[in-house]
Amino acid sequence: MYPDSLCDSIAIVDATREKRKGEELLRLTSAEMEGLLRRYHPDYREAGFRNLRIGANRGDRTTHEIADLLEAFSNLDHSKISLEPEFDTDVLVLGGGGAGVTAALFAESMGARVILATKLRVGNSNTIMALGGMQASVHEDDSPVRHFADTMGAGKFAGKRELVKTMVEDGPAIVKWLLELGVDFDRDEEGNLATRKAGGITAPRIISIGDYTGLNIMKVLKDEIRKGEGIEVMEFAPAVELTTNGFGECNGAVLFDLGRKRHFTVRARAVVLATGGSGRLHFQGFPSSNNFGATGDAIVLAYRAGARLEGIDSFQYHPTGVMFPDHMVGVLVTEAARSLGGQLVNGKGERFINELETRDACSAAIIRECEEGNGVRTPAGKVGVWLDTPLIEETQGKGFLKRRFPSMYRHFMRVKIDISKRPLLTYPTLHYQNGGILIDEKGETTVRNLFTAGEAAGGIHGRNRAMGNSLLDIFVFGRRAGLAAAKRKYSEPGNVTLGHVYRYYDRLKSLRISSVATSPTLFPEFIVSKL
Repeated sequence: MYPDSLCDSIAIVDATREKRKGEELLRLTSAEMEGLLRRYHPDYREAGFRNLRIGANRGDRTTHEIADLLEAFSNLDHSKISLEPEFDTDVLVLGGGGAGVTAALFAESMGARVILATKLRVGNSNTIMALGGMQASVHEDDSPVRHFADTMGAGKFAGKRELVKTMVEDGPAIVKWLLELGVDFDRDEEGNLATRKAGGITAPRIISIGDYTGLNIMKVLKDEIRKGEGIEVMEFAPAVELTTNGFGECNGAVLFDLGRKRHFTVRARAVVLATGGSGRLHFQGFPSSNNFGATGDAIVLAYRAGARLEGIDSFQYHPTGVMFPDHMVGVLVTEAARSLGGQLVNGKGERFINELETRDACSAAIIRECEEGNGVRTPAGKVGVWLDTPLIEETQGKGFLKRRFPSMYRHFMRVKIDISKRPLLTYPTLHYQNGGILIDEKGETTVRNLFTAGEAAGGIHGRNRAMGNSLLDIFVFGRRAGLAAAKRKYSEPGNVTLGHVYRYYDRLKSLRISSVATSPTLFPEFIVSKL
């Protein structure tokens, strides 16, 4: 329920709705967008960044929060950790989200023995929080070529062309695979896959399952994992270090059993890192839509092992994170709401950006409105702009929001906000790690036998990710990483060592670099304090 102070502002939104219905805002020119981003987008705020002083990306720019982790010593006493492997497998998959589960399934399909270890439970990841849908060029008016152009353009042409090409070309086959597993995507009246456009997309390419696409896909994948006789699952067992042999090749990991509070070692012929992004580091103090386990573990472990990173100074701030009520701050309001006609409206009842601009542009525009005094302030002192959801109800028909967004409708009704009658107060929320560990088309990093898939990987999305490409990305490169990792099952892993960690620490000492960060973090501070 909104307090009186916000109801006064809502009255302005209601009063201007009729006028705004027929209003068309021009799209930004390239120069206008560049100016908007450079002035207001968090990625361009130099006070939040510094250059790395160590490792394969020495001299590269990244956030203070990531630099602190990469320049820190682990809080582990490595001398007390036994490197005698308790488990030996062909492929070790680290991470139980969509990318990790996909990698495990395809590795097993090649006859590999697989261990899947995850920080929380299988499925408890950012994948289940993907609301709006997945891109794939399955519509008759679409093609992988158009998908490629849209993706490159959204990412400011900073994505690796070969990786983008791989993703868009594999898209239709991934949809076919998911359908064969039993994923029930929404259909149109003729029984075809229902597709729609989104910001920065030139063709109807988004396929979805209501407003909880990722969750519904993950339910099917979890069933497949349970069927897999060659996959052993270890839950509540996050990785705290990778291991390498005498040649610097990855050959396993040290895991931490959260229940028994003990470390143990798994040796493998290949490792797939799929532990997700870093939103819970809350860069520059932004709220986050991410799962609580998204603390950047993959880039920390891979970087110590010598892996090169890509694009680690670029992050996506989703335009519409909830700003009221307080306990829901950062929760995502799907971009599909804007695709269907929901308008962004400032405190004066005015639109200020075409809602189908790319996510980075919409976020920068919202930040501009709030900084220039045109935002709406909550009783707690937070500032946001309105997302006019009642407008969708008026144009699409009574009951549309409840049918199209049942989960979102239900969540807000619990706090006595009817989104068909009241707009939502929103502000950008830290949503996605655009960069990560550099991979090739097989998903392999610059460290032999170390593969990466999902949000932990870098080089695919450039400076900005288009809606729906994250779900496609995790399945495309999860599959490729799993297949390629399985082919290493006949290789000799060698002795398990932490030699790369000791060399990294020696370099930190020689450079007199010290950081107070816990590396890897594993959980946000407000979670750790309660453990």
